[in-house]
Amino acid sequence: MKDINDQLDSPLTLKISFDKLLERYEALAQSDDPFLVKKAERVLNAGNSIPELRDGFSDPKLLDTYQKEIQIILEDSFSEVLTKNEIKTASMPLHDLNFNASSRFKSIVENAGPDFRLRISNMPTDDHYRVACTIILYFYYGYQMSFKRSLFYEIPDAKGILRTYKILSNADFAEVVKTEKAPQITEEDYRLLLSNFEDIDLWREKFPPHSYIYKGFTINNIFDVTDDRSISDIKSSLLIAGKRTNINFIEDFRVTFESLFNIKDIKAGFVIYNKESQTFERVEGKFVESYLLPDVAIVPCQSALCGDSYKSLITKKDYFSILDVEECYHQSHEAFYKNLHDQGIKSAIFAPIASEGELLGVLEIVSHKVGELNSVNANLLRDVMPFIVSSLLRSKEEEKHLIEAIIQQECTSIHPSVSWRFEDAARAFLDKNRTEGKSVAFEEITFEDVYPLFGQIDVIGSSAKRNEATRQDLSLQLSLSKQIIEAQLKTDSLPIYEQLLHQLEGFLNTLNYHFIVDSEQEISSFFENEIHPLFEFFEQNNEYLRTKIESYFEKIDKRLNLIYYYRKNYDKTITMINKNMTHILDHKQVEAQKMYPHYFERYKTDGVEHNMYIGESITREHGFHKIYLYNLRLWQLQVMCEMENEFYRNKQDYPSSVDVASMILVFNKPLTIQFRMDEKQFDVYGTYNASYEVVKKRVDKALIKGTDERVTVNGKLTIIYSQKEDEEAYLKYIKFLQFKKIFDTPIELLELEDLQGIAGLKAIRVPILYNHRKGEHYYTYDDLMKEIQS
Repeated sequence: MKDINDQLDSPLTLKISFDKLLERYEALAQSDDPFLVKKAERVLNAGNSIPELRDGFSDPKLLDTYQKEIQIILEDSFSEVLTKNEIKTASMPLHDLNFNASSRFKSIVENAGPDFRLRISNMPTDDHYRVACTIILYFYYGYQMSFKRSLFYEIPDAKGILRTYKILSNADFAEVVKTEKAPQITEEDYRLLLSNFEDIDLWREKFPPHSYIYKGFTINNIFDVTDDRSISDIKSSLLIAGKRTNINFIEDFRVTFESLFNIKDIKAGFVIYNKESQTFERVEGKFVESYLLPDVAIVPCQSALCGDSYKSLITKKDYFSILDVEECYHQSHEAFYKNLHDQGIKSAIFAPIASEGELLGVLEIVSHKVGELNSVNANLLRDVMPFIVSSLLRSKEEEKHLIEAIIQQECTSIHPSVSWRFEDAARAFLDKNRTEGKSVAFEEITFEDVYPLFGQIDVIGSSAKRNEATRQDLSLQLSLSKQIIEAQLKTDSLPIYEQLLHQLEGFLNTLNYHFIVDSEQEISSFFENEIHPLFEFFEQNNEYLRTKIESYFEKIDKRLNLIYYYRKNYDKTITMINKNMTHILDHKQVEAQKMYPHYFERYKTDGVEHNMYIGESITREHGFHKIYLYNLRLWQLQVMCEMENEFYRNKQDYPSSVDVASMILVFNKPLTIQFRMDEKQFDVYGTYNASYEVVKKRVDKALIKGTDERVTVNGKLTIIYSQKEDEEAYLKYIKFLQFKKIFDTPIELLELEDLQGIAGLKAIRVPILYNHRKGEHYYTYDDLMKEIQS
């Protein structure tokens, strides 16, 4: 470096000068104290002997040339008596240059190694420029700006441990000189700068590069603040939630502990304490290690610890340190020490993390060197443990909130479209409790003037299908039992076996001709109380039957104590159908919400039902128009057809053969819905509106007037309505969707038989076009069945 201003992006041109300090000595030379006068004259003789020392220079080589004179000038500021104790150097502002350093400072830099380059660690480039501008504002214009940041060096010691040093600069012996390139700063400019800190271009405009001269030097008093910085870093890491889940969190944590203990290559781990089960548990995830539980997730505390460590950590909630793991292992051979010994750990500290007398977990600090961790330096943890405790309490609270959120999402979900209303009510509830000082009721959640939409895709004859699966399972079990009893009769002809055969045949007749729901319970009780105890007896005493009986019991479901084959296939089919249908609904709902926010909920039965409510009161914003209702109706028609297509694409993959029928219910009058706290769901509010719920529950079983035919059939979408205007609107939707090859022809307009308390219902039934292989070929339902079966 030929000039200290080389590559320096700053409004300041730096000149090393001792003029201001020498002026102070000129004043001391007028003192009445002869000792002070003599010392001042010695310094002035050295300073005045070389004009550059007062005029200023920027060539760093001159620091070596005039080293003797500079040392004389600075001998009062840099005491030789304290040179091995103080960390001190002369420097220039915001620059890495150092000269006339104390012996201790030189030693610190030398220990960092030949490749180390000293620089301020926490000064961003743009901040560097702005700080230089504030120096000008203060020294030249007298404006005090509160932008003084603590500056730090980060220097590795001889062990490679990074240590932090705080720089306190004294600029009493410096001045700032304005050049012709510098525009005059006015009060208006000053106020503009105060309002535009982030606008670096503005700062550069007001303070062009090298438009002022900094003439003088600074005295830097430097302090090792590694311990304080380590504690601060631990606090920051633990208290900022995002950092605790960061992939580098544990590594950063480990490096911080290295600095705190001044020990290289120590490691940190952690286990959670479960009070209810008296166990230690690993933290789930790959970021957190444990040395008490290196290979397992959960271990009883008494198994993980020895007697002394259990007493310290669990009973007393106190630290437990091990000076020499190997020595303790050879003396006791306890599993606790063996575990540490097998991991190559030589010394360790285990610190209980406790709050209000309750143990929350254990912090593990381990080293691969004997004696590095001990009962003395364990006390270094006392300053950081409060932050670790706070962090763990916060994590537990966050986990609790997360669990509550998952439960709400999965079990008692409140749809995002209406969550704002619940949040408002919750705030009002809290405010009333705080101000009135007593418990108040949670206000009713209602939404007025919303339009309902209901749809379902349902397995046809689901009850009959389920009963048939039950009948088949029971018939199979009765037949197998009959075979075993008949085989036993051949070797041991007892009348009681004939009586049991008679009962088995009677049950088979019941299943074939008179099966009712109660039959299952009766037959199940018969197996449990009479057949199975007898088969267990046969198994022990009849080697000929043992294989048959073992084969029989292998077919029995342990939970039901019955054969669960056909019913399992049916239940699995329903589960698969529901999963596929809800996946489509949920995926498409994301798009629908973007069109216009609305309330949505779905239910899994033997198929999938969904409710939607749309209206201005739900959105919290003005601007609802019926066009959004019409759009949502059209969206619903398309999604229902897409679910039908998805079902038949996967029909061959389902274990049981079933068909589905789809239906939409149209209600053209707005209604009010209210959240029922007891059932944790929305329901229609008011006597008039209640008719909607009645229709919704019964309409899929409605018959076409004058016939015994159900209105819902496979291969067609059924649209139930009561008003002529709805018929006209949906015929327009259907015509458009026929053009898009979603619906086929012909369209059926039907009248329905009256339901209990409900009259005048009508239906549109329209054939769905199926796209079996997601290509360009479209099928009617009958054509699709032929294609699937071919």
